[in-house]
Amino acid sequence: MLNRRKLLKALSLGTTALAAGLRWPRQASAQTAPAPTPIHEGNSLTIPPLLEGISDGMEKRFELQLQQGETEFFPGVKTPTLGINGSFLGPTLRCSRNDLIRLQVNNQIGEPTTLHWHGLHVPARSDGGPHQTIEHGERWEPLIRIMQPAATLWYHSHMMHKTGEQVYRGLAGMLILDDDVSKGLALPSEYGVDDIPIIIQDRRFKKDGTLAYMTIYDDMVQGMQGDIKMVNGVVDPYFVPTTTKVRLRILNAANARKYMLAFSDHRPFQVIASDGGLLTAPVTMDMLMLASGERVEIIADFSDGQPVTLVNVPMVSNYQDSPGAMSRIMRAMGSEGFDVLRFFPAAELRASAPVPEALTTIKRRHADEAVNTRTFRLQMGTGSRGGGDRGPTTGYRNGFGGGHGGGDYFINGRQMAMDYINERVKLGDTEIWEVFNSSPMPHPFHIHSGQFQILDRDGIAPPPHELGFKDTVLVKGRETVRVILSFVDFSDAEHPYMYHCHMLEHEDRGMMGQFLVV
Repeated sequence: MLNRRKLLKALSLGTTALAAGLRWPRQASAQTAPAPTPIHEGNSLTIPPLLEGISDGMEKRFELQLQQGETEFFPGVKTPTLGINGSFLGPTLRCSRNDLIRLQVNNQIGEPTTLHWHGLHVPARSDGGPHQTIEHGERWEPLIRIMQPAATLWYHSHMMHKTGEQVYRGLAGMLILDDDVSKGLALPSEYGVDDIPIIIQDRRFKKDGTLAYMTIYDDMVQGMQGDIKMVNGVVDPYFVPTTTKVRLRILNAANARKYMLAFSDHRPFQVIASDGGLLTAPVTMDMLMLASGERVEIIADFSDGQPVTLVNVPMVSNYQDSPGAMSRIMRAMGSEGFDVLRFFPAAELRASAPVPEALTTIKRRHADEAVNTRTFRLQMGTGSRGGGDRGPTTGYRNGFGGGHGGGDYFINGRQMAMDYINERVKLGDTEIWEVFNSSPMPHPFHIHSGQFQILDRDGIAPPPHELGFKDTVLVKGRETVRVILSFVDFSDAEHPYMYHCHMLEHEDRGMMGQFLVV
């Protein structure tokens, strides 16, 4: 029987020795690849229910009940959780471009909340940010026209100062968009068979089985990072492919942890989509980093019939070893290797079509199209201060030094305030947003209202898998990332959109701002 102690032991012996740094030594693969565990020792991956809406010929209606519940993550142990149409997480919502959808959200969790459509291009009043609060017992019904290409998006709580806790307890789910282009491609598309939602999260539990949230200092600095990993709410999961190729729609729904994903036998996979939808062509990779809030679609090939494990590859930090909690935390971040999801292909596999060589057409934006440039400086107070004096390690105390810190989190020197509009942009304008991370810790930066393209990272063009549309981008310590985006379709002089760090505890503690499109 699986229990927490056995699982922790398994994790500690799992993939930790697979790598040093960002690449596996190829000659060591035969010795370091973990042997898959027999099927009966794991837990079959749960596939979230699929909701495609109830149509009346004019619109599609989706009923979403936000509720309290109990979830059995471990045999015989019931954990109090939150869920959407269930005890933990929510159903996968699926709709198509040009659909008119009505999202009927009923809050029964016992406290105020919101529901944000992450990555969806919608009017600000329908965005589900902290201004669209739903009181307990109330119902919220935004009516939304789907106006963007096929993509893997998601939805989650965005309650002011409570986003991290409510998502941690279970208020999140996947949202899939289709269009004529995606439907016309020979890609795996049978939900739950060869088109699989992969919602990766981590949690920490108390001895009584309840979720532990924000119980130690590190939780405030690095965001919540648990010792128990799960996929679709399942601990120690496995999946049985029945086709030679499987489309994995991977969502990093962790509160703060970033993942370096690869297969245990180093097999390559093909990246076909990023946050905002399909790439122009598949990109072959064998390792991929995914920050909190980011999504990626990959095609994995199981035609050899061999068991294999999707793993998190440990990374070695080059952060200076010095006194203080910040150095300890930074040096430990990303250093843990573990299994994410094991695959045991069926004895007979149905043949899949070859992956198309071309997927869609994307017009790359150029800097000279922008009429304005805005700068956003991501600043950490906790653990690294926000001043200009020098700390015990190299670099300024604007976040890169570290040690003897205090305070919270800021963007351009301000913490999020509900009654303060940080930026105003003009409808129809194209802008460059220059995001500079003044702290040592990587921050995933998310912009509401639509999708953007990455222009460059410290002046260098992004890699091929980042050339599509995105709504969340990881900005490394002391890195400057420039993105270009257009503000189209919706203007509102009263209801703002958000931009923020998607490490949810950082967002909750101030690393967020808001803008109006006028």
